[in-house]
Amino acid sequence: MTESGFVNENVERMCKDNYKYIDIFYDGFARVFVYGKWGFIDKNGKEISNIKYNFAYNFKKGFAGVCINDKWGFIDITGKEITEIKYDNVWDFINGFARVKINGKYGFIDTTGKEITEIKYDNVWDFKNGFARVYINGKYGFIDTTSKEITEIKYDDAWNFKNGFARVYINSKFGFIDTTGKEITEIKYDEVCNFADGFAMVCLNNKWSFIDKSGKEITPIIYDKVFDFVNGFAKVKTNGNYGFIDESGKEIVPPKYDRAYNFANGYAEVTIEVKGKIDTLGNFTPLN
Repeated sequence: MTESGFVNENVERMCKDNYKYIDIFYDGFARVFVYGKWGFIDKNGKEISNIKYNFAYNFKKGFAGVCINDKWGFIDITGKEITEIKYDNVWDFINGFARVKINGKYGFIDTTGKEITEIKYDNVWDFKNGFARVYINGKYGFIDTTSKEITEIKYDDAWNFKNGFARVYINSKFGFIDTTGKEITEIKYDEVCNFADGFAMVCLNNKWSFIDKSGKEITPIIYDKVFDFVNGFAKVKTNGNYGFIDESGKEIVPPKYDRAYNFANGYAEVTIEVKGKIDTLGNFTPLN
């Protein structure tokens, strides 16, 4: 059967004669069930594996989880078991690695079935952007695809890497690490947002500013609110009024406008009693 039916009538007839249940095809293979056991066939009806498993997941990205006597492992598209059938649970391969669990602990295997980590963590999350969060003894850290722990497992919480940096949290404060595991900032902020276009918003004592990729605060932390950089400039807000800073942190105009819109083509529309526009030097021109 294809995603919606069998490949041809001969295969359909043969399969219906041989199996009690036939699933739809996923990635070119279908689960089949007979005499209380599961296996797989290809689109020609050929069995690629023995019909011996107590349960099996569908193929995804070239691998399928299979179970014997409540233990799990993986087979590839040839039907070869790439792992021992020994794990308490397994999860789909994501970005080339699969999470596995044994004796209440977690780790990862690669697509050859090799355990790239010790199966020692209390929890792990799928790899994303080259790194995976890991959790042990109540603390978080990161490993890379070689299984190296790039940080101490010391954070109270941590978030996936985005644009080269990850937010981390310890003792009720936030900061950032880079892909080497280095803390580019002190872990001192009350709130932080992910990096975008080379800058991240940070908050301390209910005031906001930006840091750059080196962790440097490009302005004093004085604004009630800040907004993402667009076309080289970011809106900032204080006492209900809007202004703009450039990427060096310089105020091209202090917060004094009732309304302000992002820069486009060298100008931003603003309102202060009357509608107008400012250029990148902050010069105001009224609009009719």
